[in-house]
Amino acid sequence: MRETREELDELQTLLDASLSRSTSHLRSIINTGSTLTAEQLTRVVTGMCTLALSTITAKGEPRISGVDGHFLHGKWHFGTARGAAKARHLAARPAVSAAHLRGEDLGVFTHGTVEILNPQDGEPAADWPDLLDYFKDFYGEDFFDWDNDVVYYRLHPHWMTVYAADIAKLTAAPRS
Repeated sequence: MRETREELDELQTLLDASLSRSTSHLRSIINTGSTLTAEQLTRVVTGMCTLALSTITAKGEPRISGVDGHFLHGKWHFGTARGAAKARHLAARPAVSAAHLRGEDLGVFTHGTVEILNPQDGEPAADWPDLLDYFKDFYGEDFFDWDNDVVYYRLHPHWMTVYAADIAKLTAAPRS
């Protein structure tokens, strides 16, 4: 777990607020007996988690693709090739939705906007060196040309909710 107490509190506030302003239908499915706390979530979504990421084209059409998601400091982080269609979409329209699903056991649903962490012609995010160390450790130092091939994003959520079919089973042991 990489989150500070402040980050966990912020995430818990977001999870609580998101669920409270959800529809009655969603709250009939996701409730205190079928969701995770911020601390539980950060212990369950470790390592690389495949995200279904939805972006918007110039024509206003939705596009969905898969990305490697890393849940760090209470937010999703992901990358793509600098020349990918989703990179163009995100540069022009940073609003996204993302879902991480594990069969019927877990669903993490997020809506928000993205921040570019390592712009090619601009200043990187203040924490980019630490994040880059994490990604190089995870993927390997030479997996990409880290300066030119990939662009990384942080998803700043304005809504996030979690469905957990069996909380005890999910939180019993860390994911390997």
